[in-house]
Amino acid sequence: MSIRTTHRALLSRLLPDDKTDDLAVRQGQFHIVVIGSDRVVCLPRTRAAAARLPQRAAALHVLAGLDLGFRTPEPLLQGGAHGTDEEPFLVLSRIPGQPLGTDALNDAPVADTVAAQYATLLSGLARVGTDETVRAALPQAPEDRWRRFAENVRAELFPLMSDTGRLRAERELAALDSLPHVTRAVVHGDLGAENVLWEWTHGLPHLSGVLDWDDVSLSDPAEDLAAIGAGYGRELLERVLTLGGWSNHGLLARIAAIRGTFALQQAFYAIRDGDEEQLTDGLAGYR
Repeated sequence: MSIRTTHRALLSRLLPDDKTDDLAVRQGQFHIVVIGSDRVVCLPRTRAAAARLPQRAAALHVLAGLDLGFRTPEPLLQGGAHGTDEEPFLVLSRIPGQPLGTDALNDAPVADTVAAQYATLLSGLARVGTDETVRAALPQAPEDRWRRFAENVRAELFPLMSDTGRLRAERELAALDSLPHVTRAVVHGDLGAENVLWEWTHGLPHLSGVLDWDDVSLSDPAEDLAAIGAGYGRELLERVLTLGGWSNHGLLARIAAIRGTFALQQAFYAIRDGDEEQLTDGLAGYR
């Protein structure tokens, strides 16, 4: 049954200027997002995602106060607090624009423009990552993060894999052993193409905003660079690295190691949240 039907009363209350049946719906890993004309409603897919709503809102409040050169969603209203019968939700401001299709990068001027703006985006996140106020407000990636991730994958996901899948996963996890503990930048944590919005002016795209900051932390910029490479391919990633002055062997090795675990990360967070659909998708190459 459509989310517009099951949550009609709530959506009508939260988006009174929109016709419920005409609302666009987008399904992410953690939330179902209902898009209105000037605001969006995030509905958590699991209880675990609902419990993280206050933390998500707090991080977005911090980001909204920074001069990043692009827009981030601003929390407007939160409901469904623990202990109440109300459906949990988070209302955010809507950012105009659309994700950029990979075919757009076939045009060289477009690819150059996109690469330059990604380099500026990442430079801005690195800059604010040194601000003590920001560092006090955002979570820091723990030093043993990747070791614990590997242990959890072996304990919780290996029983669901084939022998061949476990061998593949072991190779990917082994690459994490050499990762240093880096926390010098604000890292989005899920900078896939679907979370970056663009508006077109005079035939060129301009970055309008970045969505879905659920995993924001003080961490390694290699994580966001890996997501750019996964979303748009090696050629654009290399352009971004060159423009940002980040083309060194150590960073490239970190990017490759982190990118190799994306499917495992999806599956792990899905099994923790009880999301069977995302779990099945994440483990597709390991069964």
